[in-house]
Amino acid sequence: MTSWVRSRWARLDGPGRLAGLDLARGLAVVGMLAAHLLSIEPWDSARPETWVDIVNGRSSILFATLAGVSIALVTGGRTPLRGGARARASGRLAVRAGVLWVLGLLLAATGVPVYVILPAYAILFLLSLPFLGLRAPALIGIAVVVAVVMPFVQAWLDALPFWETPLGESVAVTVGWAYPFPTWIAFLLVGMALGRIDLRSLSVQGAMLAAGAGVATVVSALAVTTGADPTFERGYLASVWTAEAHSTGLLEVVGSGAFAVAVIAGCLLLCRTPLRWVAVPLRAVGAMPLTAYSAQLIVWAIWAGSVLGETGALTAFRELEPFWPLTLGLVIGCTLWALFVGRGPLEAATDRAARWTVRDPERTPVAPSVG
Repeated sequence: MTSWVRSRWARLDGPGRLAGLDLARGLAVVGMLAAHLLSIEPWDSARPETWVDIVNGRSSILFATLAGVSIALVTGGRTPLRGGARARASGRLAVRAGVLWVLGLLLAATGVPVYVILPAYAILFLLSLPFLGLRAPALIGIAVVVAVVMPFVQAWLDALPFWETPLGESVAVTVGWAYPFPTWIAFLLVGMALGRIDLRSLSVQGAMLAAGAGVATVVSALAVTTGADPTFERGYLASVWTAEAHSTGLLEVVGSGAFAVAVIAGCLLLCRTPLRWVAVPLRAVGAMPLTAYSAQLIVWAIWAGSVLGETGALTAFRELEPFWPLTLGLVIGCTLWALFVGRGPLEAATDRAARWTVRDPERTPVAPSVG
């Protein structure tokens, strides 16, 4: 038993794993759970009880950015894969996208009143394929262009009457339009750029923290300053020049994207210290984010259905104060699974499906030499 646990621990905390990324993923999952289940007042810097509003919008953006990091790491890290290796990696990512899309629709079918992120995730995985051969400078350049330009297009797209029709509502669920991929690809590309640099370097981590925190602070100041100007409070300009959570406005895209970079850097730096051991439970959640995200929605559906008789009553479910029981159960369950079983069940199943569908080339046996 001891050796079994030790081998599982090596998988969670081995030299090939970046503990800080697991911690950041864990924070993203718990942050999304908080955004769903807590009744959160709008941010007011003078009222600490409102500071939890920081999870709104930013948690899902952090989740998407980390997806980009993971994609970059499995496709070569600092040196992008080439040739057949990249083709196989692309095929496996496409299979993973298909699994995520189906799983996302199944979770949406539970009736739990949240915008399930997995269908959008699946589309973002597919959109990443043309960029797998790029290095960090090109990726960050494209991400910046998308982040600056697409909010202007997104405001127009979101205003289309189509989304108010029954067909539009179905399409929105199918493609995860609450996390619109035309703009959210910027977060994925930023994450891919991070995965193409040396994330183990202290200087790189420090630069990420400084840049992310700096940009996020400047954007926050802009949002506060211009928010008091009536010019920015109406019409098309208001829908573009906003930092409001889930608005996909210019200030949200740039500011929350920078915030995600700062959080990732902060987690990487924290895990260079003894606090990495304190963070093990959250790291365990982050080591199996797909399982953790899906489990919390399934438990929510079962709990609400059995107690309330329906899954879609958000206010009534929040009155049951489910956040802490769900969060503690998730953290404990993921920690025990990581230590005694290993990889998350959905992560393992998805990886098996991808590797079974897109297989490595068979090795041709080498004939022994004669003479």
